Amino acid sequence: MSEEAQPLLHGDSGNDELVRGLCCAEMELREYPGKYIVRSTDPYTVGHGFSVDRSHGVIRPLEGDLGSENPLKVSTIYGVAGVIRLLAGSYVLVITSRKEIGSYLGSTIYGVASMRFLSCNEALKELATQEKKDEAYFMSLLKIVEATPGLNFSYDRDLTINLQRSSQLAKERTHKPLWKQADPRFIWNRNLLEELIEVKLDPFIIPLIQGHFQTIQFTLKDTPVKLTLISRRCNRRLGTRMWRRGANLEGDVANFVESEQIVEYGCFRSSFLQIRGSIPLLWEQIVDLSYKPELNLIEHAESSKVTQRHFYDLMQRYGEVLAVDLTDKHGDEGKLNHAYSVEMEKFPDVRYVSFDFHNTCGKGNFDSVQLLYDQIKEDIDKQGYFLMNAEGELLMEQKGIIRSNCIDCLDRTNVTQSFLGRKLLDIQLQKMGLLSSNESITAHNNILDIFKTVWVEHGDEISQEYAGSHALKGDLVRYGRQTFSGLVKDGLSALSRYYLNNFQDGMRQDALDLISGQYNVSRGGPSPFQQNALENISYLPLASAVIIGGITLTAFSLNQAGRNMQHFPASILLAGVTVGVVALVKANGKQFCSRPRLCGLY
Repeated sequence: MSEEAQPLLHGDSGNDELVRGLCCAEMELREYPGKYIVRSTDPYTVGHGFSVDRSHGVIRPLEGDLGSENPLKVSTIYGVAGVIRLLAGSYVLVITSRKEIGSYLGSTIYGVASMRFLSCNEALKELATQEKKDEAYFMSLLKIVEATPGLNFSYDRDLTINLQRSSQLAKERTHKPLWKQADPRFIWNRNLLEELIEVKLDPFIIPLIQGHFQTIQFTLKDTPVKLTLISRRCNRRLGTRMWRRGANLEGDVANFVESEQIVEYGCFRSSFLQIRGSIPLLWEQIVDLSYKPELNLIEHAESSKVTQRHFYDLMQRYGEVLAVDLTDKHGDEGKLNHAYSVEMEKFPDVRYVSFDFHNTCGKGNFDSVQLLYDQIKEDIDKQGYFLMNAEGELLMEQKGIIRSNCIDCLDRTNVTQSFLGRKLLDIQLQKMGLLSSNESITAHNNILDIFKTVWVEHGDEISQEYAGSHALKGDLVRYGRQTFSGLVKDGLSALSRYYLNNFQDGMRQDALDLISGQYNVSRGGPSPFQQNALENISYLPLASAVIIGGITLTAFSLNQAGRNMQHFPASILLAGVTVGVVALVKANGKQFCSRPRLCGLY
């Protein structure tokens, strides 16, 4: 079995030695008429660098001095995130600014503040007319990629591996380049690193994770405690909320995120791991201008194997799996809930718990999640959590994982995971001796508020990455109930989701498919514009103008008809035209929405 397929939670205790200087922490970018030069200014790797030809994007390690030619521009960059090759040449993604967001096991963690693609596309003038049009579309997708939220990294610490797994790996592993240490599932820029790996530019290869990182400190009974929350988004089925649902044929699911809650106190380190991911069936929910598009199960010869492949992979990696399904048992969600529950009856080794969150917590009462906790407490106690001392001695290990989902794996899921995280924080602090067996952080309002804020911000960031808006139901985490201001915020977030999902996410999905390698650009390949003509033009502005104009003219005509009945037939005609256009837009809603051009649903 390959290292990638090894369980991530089982094994003997190892070490967690830190190796400094694995990646260049600061670089100089020199821009010349015919090339770019990236050279390290980091004391550990000073002098190392490479050049990129601006005509065709050929990458070569630096040899000798830089010569006497004066650069057009010199700037500081903080990382090279990868290279993508399109029709006219290559585009090199560099980190142009960063922000320090905390520390993890002695290493500084940074968030990407801005990125830029360096164009090596002078062959653009040699392309045919259609190819130039295609390249222009690809370049517009790269602009979307530059604004990707939630990217974090470290120059000397692998962030893709959870604390328990890291403690098990051999000492020699930490001497390898970071990209060789990392879990490939959680490297956001994995597909972009191939050319840098081929040229053996290890000091410049920085694995980025997408998700959330936050660390805070608080004092409990005059004792300092550090709490860290890390989430890691899987790259196997990257996508937007409506264009990536369910699983693919390999069993990889949309919005799969591993979240790790780490507690450090004195000589102790402890972590609790949870995962979320879309329901592992073949299903879709295509945008059509309605607020809640219809959920559809997809019939396929491999359908019965998809769920099996998904849970087999989870059990190989995490051990025992507890699947918590938070979807409604009735209505449109009920069809999916029923299909999932029927499928799970085939897996006696996986416990499946269906908890109708909306029905149980419908009045906005966060504490109702306690009913779910009571159902699964025995499983949580059995799975446990990870705990080690300063010497690296294993005191406890997590022997399984809780997999939570709702429809989006955002709002209900985040409320539930934060509740379970709070329960486990009590247990972790009790085990470390900071709380007695009957004490809870709920008795310490300042600590509880900090904990809730961390999880609210975690939920917001995961939601931004998948849906483009803040998470809903944040009040349930922060206050334990729904507030009026929270309802207003949720309403605005819901409207934002509706707009983005219907009118922008097609291009966002194309951008993700492009940089993740789901779509491969090649000369002579199919054009993104070789589709049904109706999909290539957005008719929504025209339809909106006709509807608004029709309503305005109808109102004006009716006002005139009140003074002169000769205007009444015209008013009826205008009203009829307006109603007809509204009916046309509603009947053809899918055609008025932003749709991906590069790949299908799978």
